[in-house]
Amino acid sequence: MKKHWVVVFGGAVAGSEAAAIMADKGVNVVLFEQNALPYGKIEYGLPKWHIKLRDKQERNIDEKINHPNIYFVPLCKLGRDIDFNDVCTCWGVNAVLLATGAWLDRPFPVKEIESFTGKGFYYQNPLVHWFNQKDDPAYTGESCQVEDGAIIVGGGLASIDVAKILMIETFQKAIAHYGKSMDVFSIERLGLPKAADMLGLSINDLGLKGCTIFYRRRMVDMPLSANPAENTPEAWEKTHAVRLRILSKAREKYLFKVVDRHSPESLLVKNDRINGLVFRENRVAEDGRIIPTNILHKIEAPLVISSIGSIPEPIEGLELTGEYIQPVDEKSGQCHCVTNVFVLGNAITGKGNIKESLQHGRRVSEIVASEFLGLGDEDNRDEIEIKTPVARQVAEINNVVGCAPFPLPDEVRKITDTIKRLQEKAGYNGDYKEWIQAHLPVRLEDILKKNEKENK
Repeated sequence: MKKHWVVVFGGAVAGSEAAAIMADKGVNVVLFEQNALPYGKIEYGLPKWHIKLRDKQERNIDEKINHPNIYFVPLCKLGRDIDFNDVCTCWGVNAVLLATGAWLDRPFPVKEIESFTGKGFYYQNPLVHWFNQKDDPAYTGESCQVEDGAIIVGGGLASIDVAKILMIETFQKAIAHYGKSMDVFSIERLGLPKAADMLGLSINDLGLKGCTIFYRRRMVDMPLSANPAENTPEAWEKTHAVRLRILSKAREKYLFKVVDRHSPESLLVKNDRINGLVFRENRVAEDGRIIPTNILHKIEAPLVISSIGSIPEPIEGLELTGEYIQPVDEKSGQCHCVTNVFVLGNAITGKGNIKESLQHGRRVSEIVASEFLGLGDEDNRDEIEIKTPVARQVAEINNVVGCAPFPLPDEVRKITDTIKRLQEKAGYNGDYKEWIQAHLPVRLEDILKKNEKENK
């Protein structure tokens, strides 16, 4: 039976949804995933205390990918194991969908800092990856050294996650000096003051300096909730109040500090390590422009974390507009330089997608902020959905695919032979459930449960 063929790069939220929609319509889908697990930032970027949210979303992804029309190829990275131009021009596939996400940390504004990575400086993505995976005995990735009194350059929800990680890690070190211990999940749920109290300690006696987030705009500008639907003074006042309330509760619970209207200007270095940053004060004009002042501040710190966002990795053969792949069609995400390529999810920027994402964001932003910051009701925590606006986008892609000719028999053989070769290279035998079970990392919550059982 003749079928259309589509290649999807990236198996997380957007990629799995797109693959499932296509597969349900009878299209053969080749799903390439750069990691062993297809979960993307849900596994590697969502802090490990989001157990229910992580497990729920990963089950959703599994249900979508485990489809007879989907050929899963793990441990296959675009540009390393497979050539983008070859797939697009030589395979005979009807479409290539890029759901490759945003894995690359946005470059730090002081470029000289790159040479100090691991020497008092980390980017956010490897730090969170380490935090999530470090309890697994099989973890062999980068190890991060957390220090009290760190600087975080950022300002969004992700930077607050980083602050929570630093505060929890340094809190655990501090209570260990008193012969006490408490697991990550309990500290995150209780917050530091309550956790110390439960251990019979005074939070002040622990002597924590705490980390500090430095943000280039005002605190009310921190994107902890979406911009208002209406551009009126009243609507903005409400939005600013929500953001300040969220920030105040988070600071009260986790004891980090925030300094606004500061941008990094240069490095402080001591003994070939980062020893802090020089910041320039900013003024924010009424039209939102950042106006640098002549006021500089030297802030010493044993650690600097960059949390200024993630961007897609460049793909040879695709043009970028700024930091993002630029499509030509707002509805479908069809690229202007390679007509059978479409961009999905976090790998895309465009008015249509941003607008749709923002409309969804306005409905759930306060919930998301609350849950991601650990400030929601305990009974309802992690009962949120991670959604992408790709369903409507894939419907547009289907129109293009449905009008295209079927691949020729020789082209189909090339596709299937390549799938088999790359699956064998990865050690994947075609049993999706078996593969997932074999590659799930050891979870900290399972270790704690096992220890509790053994100690009874």
